[in-house]
Amino acid sequence: MLASKDNYILELGSDAVRFEPVSKLTNVFYDDANRQVFSVRSGGTTGVVVKGLLDKTSYSFRMVDKGDVMSIKFSPDKKILSVQRGYKSIEFINFNGEPDNLEYSQSCKVKNMKILGFSWTHVNEIVFVMDRGIEHFQVIPEKHTLKSLKMYSVSVNWYVYHPESSLLLLSSGSLCNTMHPFQFRPGSVYKLSKFEIDLPAAPKTQKISLLERDVSIGTVYNKTCIFVLRHQPRSAGIPGAEIAIYSMMKDGPPRKTDILRLDKSGRFAINVINNIIVVHHQASKESMLFDIQIPCESDGYVCEHTPIVRCPIKPFMIKIPAMPSHSPTMEQEIGCELYSPNWVVFQPNIIIDPKLGYLWYVVMNNEPIIDIISDKCLLIDFLLLRQNSKSLILKVCHDAILPGASLPLATLAKIFDKLNAVYRHNIDLQKLDQKHSPQNVSIFRPTTMVDQSDMYSHVFSVFEGENVNYKFSISVLLEYIRSLIQYQQFVQHYLCKLLINILVQNKQFYQLHQFLQYQILNDSKQLKKILQALSFIRSCGGIDGLSAQKYLAAAKQTGDPRIFYSVYKFFERRNIRLRGSPDFEAGEHCEAYVKYFNTFYGNPSLDGGFLDPISLIGTKTLLPF
Repeated sequence: MLASKDNYILELGSDAVRFEPVSKLTNVFYDDANRQVFSVRSGGTTGVVVKGLLDKTSYSFRMVDKGDVMSIKFSPDKKILSVQRGYKSIEFINFNGEPDNLEYSQSCKVKNMKILGFSWTHVNEIVFVMDRGIEHFQVIPEKHTLKSLKMYSVSVNWYVYHPESSLLLLSSGSLCNTMHPFQFRPGSVYKLSKFEIDLPAAPKTQKISLLERDVSIGTVYNKTCIFVLRHQPRSAGIPGAEIAIYSMMKDGPPRKTDILRLDKSGRFAINVINNIIVVHHQASKESMLFDIQIPCESDGYVCEHTPIVRCPIKPFMIKIPAMPSHSPTMEQEIGCELYSPNWVVFQPNIIIDPKLGYLWYVVMNNEPIIDIISDKCLLIDFLLLRQNSKSLILKVCHDAILPGASLPLATLAKIFDKLNAVYRHNIDLQKLDQKHSPQNVSIFRPTTMVDQSDMYSHVFSVFEGENVNYKFSISVLLEYIRSLIQYQQFVQHYLCKLLINILVQNKQFYQLHQFLQYQILNDSKQLKKILQALSFIRSCGGIDGLSAQKYLAAAKQTGDPRIFYSVYKFFERRNIRLRGSPDFEAGEHCEAYVKYFNTFYGNPSLDGGFLDPISLIGTKTLLPF
């Protein structure tokens, strides 16, 4: 489904980081562990500027020019600067706002090894990745030296490191598709089971190997996932490119669990935002959103997913120096080229344009999605898995029962089941946490839950209006109560009162008798009060014959404005039903109470109300003396 051009789901964050763009004199590096951009001018002799999104503190310093910088990163605590200028060693500089004058370096233990790169695994711990293995070091800044902790020998073509999970993935083999994962912990490293990544089918004359740019690692629903882009030209029987997801397993090698069908070819990039896998496609200038938790087609081993939504990124304006200009401070705004060939994408939601000198967070807005996904059950599935989406879920449910736009009862039943299943699942997880501590962080926990009070306050309040078909209202409430019982939730008394109100107001006493007889409504003290109130009203000759003066006097004596408001509104509605006007007759002697009401609430209005009339009449303090 395509998103509307007026409602943008994805946008580049307004708090972008601006840095000096790439030029003949300036190189730009990104540290994905600390999410910092390094602008290095002339090898560092004319300045190094460091800016980041997480840490708003920027650093500016100079280094001695010892050659072109290949890679530069801070340690996690920003106290050690590491620089790679060649393939034989890594240089270290202690840092405290400014680099220390004394540098120290570490080379490979084995001669003729080539250092492909390095990554900080923890504070004062670093791993060198070489063409014939890896070596894990402890950095001792006080002594300006490094201590070797562990070394593994393996042929390496290229590597990918994921700072969030401390997972290192090495590529080996003639086709580069044999993967060796290593898991780092403070002071130690564990070699996990190797595995092979499937390559797309190709003619015998064509040799396809796995490229570093087609592999990335991300965290989705608390699971570490390896994303592998498989390029396949679109033709008869071949849908185009796809992304294979290999999930890390506790007791075995990573296993292919999901396939994302892209149905396109060309250049792609991946972000993960709020557990949504966002695949950007350069040629079409659109992004595809995938949610691997939503039900989909599966052969029992691998789940195949299609995009939930296809949408463009919201246009973004950038400021550049005005040309021609006599003042260097003058700037003009121009539209940023979206899906630019210069874009470099990092996990989880980082986009960098090194030629423009911009670093952005990609931000996702859930609100436009409710108008894009027409399948409301799918929409509820999607929203239940998102953070801060309760208000959107309640809006969808509210709109689904509005007169003239209501969904079929069968669809509403499915929606209610989804809401209550998630709520039940969360209760079960809480019980599990109480029995087994500490809690298992790998279990995905529902991010949004909707309970009975939410539904009563924000959804079923529609049924208090005058234009709602009471039969539909009763059916919806019964379906919701049925779902609550199915998922072992106690039905709260306010739902029972709302149902009884609708039945009584529409004189459906036989149906009410059946609900009570077959215990569709739970026995409770509140239900007992309601039934006593109904019995009392019947003994008084019905609601129409009640003395407004006596009930308003009793309500005023409680000293609770909410109770007085609800009683007053109840009799206003009775007057409208009987005489077509909310005003009290002169013989009812209610002038003092009308004045009292206006003192609190101004001119009377027929909208709103706090408590239903039956519960008020059933309260002992409101019975006439």
